[in-house]
Amino acid sequence: MTAERRIVELGITLPEIPAADGMYVHAVRTGNLLYTAGKGPRFPDGGKPTGKVGADFTVEEARAHARLAGLVLLSVVRKELGSLDKIVRVVKVLGMVNATPDFKRHPEVINGCSELFLEVFGNNGAHARSAVGVGSLPGDMTVEIEVIFEIAD
Repeated sequence: MTAERRIVELGITLPEIPAADGMYVHAVRTGNLLYTAGKGPRFPDGGKPTGKVGADFTVEEARAHARLAGLVLLSVVRKELGSLDKIVRVVKVLGMVNATPDFKRHPEVINGCSELFLEVFGNNGAHARSAVGVGSLPGDMTVEIEVIFEIAD
């Protein structure tokens, strides 16, 4: 089954891509790789969660935020390539969590995005990953995620 069909079967609606907040583009293709800029979570109404994981949000809430960030990333891919079916595999995910200094469950938070990619791309959604805690993120967003995708020629 193709990624585009899985999206439909899962009842997933991809969000609008927010405007760039700086001097960057949403994605860059080089050879058979697509590198995305870091993206944060967006609620269906366009709002975004802000604050620190471990103080303002639980692991479960932040995990949902990571999934929302993954949906924004899929929107970027679709816009850049025309179809999610051009993704051969998810290569690498870097997830950053805006967390309190004592927070230690960063991988559990970023699992929200990783699980989404497995749902959409099947075994080709399995990827290498880093999940780190940071003292702050732009706009005080809870998570920011960037991805490297292998794409078909």
